[in-house]
Amino acid sequence: MPTAALSGELYAQGSGMKVGVFIERDGVLNKVRLNGQHPVTPLSAMEFEINPEALPLMKKLKAAGLVLITTTNQPGLSHGQLSRRELDRMHDTLRRALPLDDIFLCPHSEADRCPCRKPKPGLMVEAMFKWHIDLERSFVISDKWYDAQAAKSAGCTSIILKSPWLGTDHHHDYLVPDLQSAVEKVLQLHHSGFVPA
Repeated sequence: MPTAALSGELYAQGSGMKVGVFIERDGVLNKVRLNGQHPVTPLSAMEFEINPEALPLMKKLKAAGLVLITTTNQPGLSHGQLSRRELDRMHDTLRRALPLDDIFLCPHSEADRCPCRKPKPGLMVEAMFKWHIDLERSFVISDKWYDAQAAKSAGCTSIILKSPWLGTDHHHDYLVPDLQSAVEKVLQLHHSGFVPA
């Protein structure tokens, strides 16, 4: 779905719009443990550990004038495995540790078929309206296929870290080895005035 169709008249006013970076939470900004080949999201503030590599890199993005938005699927809320209190404590930790502008989350399970659960682009569209973000000039950083798919649907450029959770048949614009490379790619494209064709 083209960005203009998602954003309507707001997109048409685009001259004053900002450039955003949508960053997956689990496995990028915070550490996850593995259960076999599957990442396990933390379910308590005690389990929540910030990725130490993230702070200087997020500061670089912020210094470039970009709006930093964390996006995350948290179906544990609807399944009853995760309390809202613990999630709020985790996100308080994230906000204190990193220069983020906002956090958008989907609490639903896949069965709910909601428009905000990635790979659908609802979280990005919501952030676009709140922060006046030009999605076509914005970026997504993640290590998961569903963020790359959400980026494609929203019209953003996806910069994806190599990981076991990419799948084999999903589009991504750039594949990079690590978070530092992803941030360097965002800054390179942003400073060059990159606009996707």
